[in-house]
Amino acid sequence: MTDSREGRATEEILFTVNGEPKKVRAYPMERLLDVLRLEFGLTGAKEGCGEGECGSCSVFIDGVLVNSCLVPALQAAGTSIVTIEGLADGETLHVLQEAFLECGGAQCGICTPGMILASVHLLNGKPDPTLEEIREGLSGNLCRCTGYSQILEAVAEAARRRSTA
Repeated sequence: MTDSREGRATEEILFTVNGEPKKVRAYPMERLLDVLRLEFGLTGAKEGCGEGECGSCSVFIDGVLVNSCLVPALQAAGTSIVTIEGLADGETLHVLQEAFLECGGAQCGICTPGMILASVHLLNGKPDPTLEEIREGLSGNLCRCTGYSQILEAVAEAARRRSTA
């Protein structure tokens, strides 16, 4: 199909987002970040830098943590995508979401979704990380507000809660 506004061809793209099958017509090289935000209203992933340097747009694609600003929509065809909105179980927040709220790890909110998803990835691989491992696990995510101490505290607290649950 051709978009009459620009004369460029769009493609029908199918994938699963937060457990729900989704279909969209998009330009093949349109960024996944834009499709998630503009087509599906999933505004948790943020554009921080647009260059894959800050982690604010992080999502899981088939369980792999990626910067959605660098992924062409067509590349995500047939995959399963999880955004920050897909972490909660209905009204019940994920343990990391709760810890970020309680420890003050979320301030302006730009980096928070990416930090939480990177933390999920970290804790899935290292359930009881050291402070240094938490720092390393979050190294691809930039925060301009907190100075990181509350974020590190939130991840450590979530790890403690998961180990006692």
